[in-house]
Amino acid sequence: MNHKIKEWLIILFGLLALVIAVGLLSLSIGSAGIPLKQIPQILLKGGDTAEYSILMGIRLPRILLAISIGGSLSLAGTLLQGMFRNPLVEPYTLGISGGASLGVCINILFKFYVVIGVIAFPLSGFIGASLVIFLVYNLNRKDQNVQSNRMLLTGVMISYVASSLVMLLMALSGSDDLQNIVLWIMGSLDEPNTALIKISCMGSLGALLISYIFCMDLNALTLGDDEAANLGINTTRTKKILFIIASFLTGLSVSIAGIIMFVGLIVPHFVRMLTGPDHRILLGASFLAGAAFLTLSDIIARMIIAPLELPVGVITGIIGGVMFIWALSRKQVTL
Repeated sequence: MNHKIKEWLIILFGLLALVIAVGLLSLSIGSAGIPLKQIPQILLKGGDTAEYSILMGIRLPRILLAISIGGSLSLAGTLLQGMFRNPLVEPYTLGISGGASLGVCINILFKFYVVIGVIAFPLSGFIGASLVIFLVYNLNRKDQNVQSNRMLLTGVMISYVASSLVMLLMALSGSDDLQNIVLWIMGSLDEPNTALIKISCMGSLGALLISYIFCMDLNALTLGDDEAANLGINTTRTKKILFIIASFLTGLSVSIAGIIMFVGLIVPHFVRMLTGPDHRILLGASFLAGAAFLTLSDIIARMIIAPLELPVGVITGIIGGVMFIWALSRKQVTL
C-alpha cells in the first residue's frame, strides 16, 4: 500500500509540475514575447509597465481560466465514464454540453445578462445542462433503476436536437447576436471578466473536492450496479449526485469558454492508462492533466498564426481527435 501511495504522489506531483511548466510557458509566449527569466523581475517591480499589464491583465487570467476549464471538462468526463463504465461517454456524447449551449444561446439572444448580470452566463449554462440530464435520467428509469445504455443513446439524440435548436436560434438572431454566438461556439479562453474567472476557478476546485467524497463509490460502480449495491452503495443516490456535479462542471465550462471538444473524452483515457482505474488517483490526475492539455492547446492556438488567434476549441478538436484515433488503432482505449 505504501508503494502505491508513493507512486500516486509521484504521478500527482509530476502532473502538477507539468501544469506549472506549461503555465510559465504560456506567460512568456505570445505576440509580445517576454523572456521567462525576466518575468520574476517584472512581477516584483509591478507598476504600470506594458509587460506587467500583459502578464497580470491578460495572460495570467487566461492561464487560470484554461486550468479551471480544462480540469472541469476532464473531471466531468472521468465521472461520467466511471458511472457508465464506457470509455466513449463524456459531456458532449451525453447531451449535457448541448443543453448548456442551448441555455447560453437563449441567454445571449434574449439578453438576460443585461438584467441579471454576468452571473447569467454560468447560471444559464448550468440550468440548460441540468434540464438535459434530468430529461435523460427520467426517460431511462425503470423500477428505480437507470438504464445506462439507453441513457447514452438518449443523450446523443438530445445533443443533436440541442445543436439543431442552437442553429435555429442563430438563424433567428440579429447580426450582433449571431456574431457573439458564433464566436462563443468556436470556444475561446479570451474572457476579460475577472468575476467569471473567479467563479470558474472556485467552482472547478469545489467540484473536485466534492467528487473525492464519492471516489470509493465510483470504484464500486466500475464493477457494475449490482455489485456496487451488494457492497452497500446507494447507486441511485450516488448517480444523481454525480450527474449534478458533471452538469455543474459542464455548464460552467461551456457558459464561460464555449464549445471545447475532446478534453473530457481523450484526457481521462490517457490518464487511466497511466494511473489505472482507481478513482482515488484518477480524479485528481485527470483534473491536472486536463488543465495542462487545455493550457498547451491555448498556447498553440495563440501562436500558430500569430499575431492572429485561432479558437482553442479548434485545436483541442484536432489534437484530441487524432490522439483518440491513434489510441484506438493501438487498442489502448480501456476503462
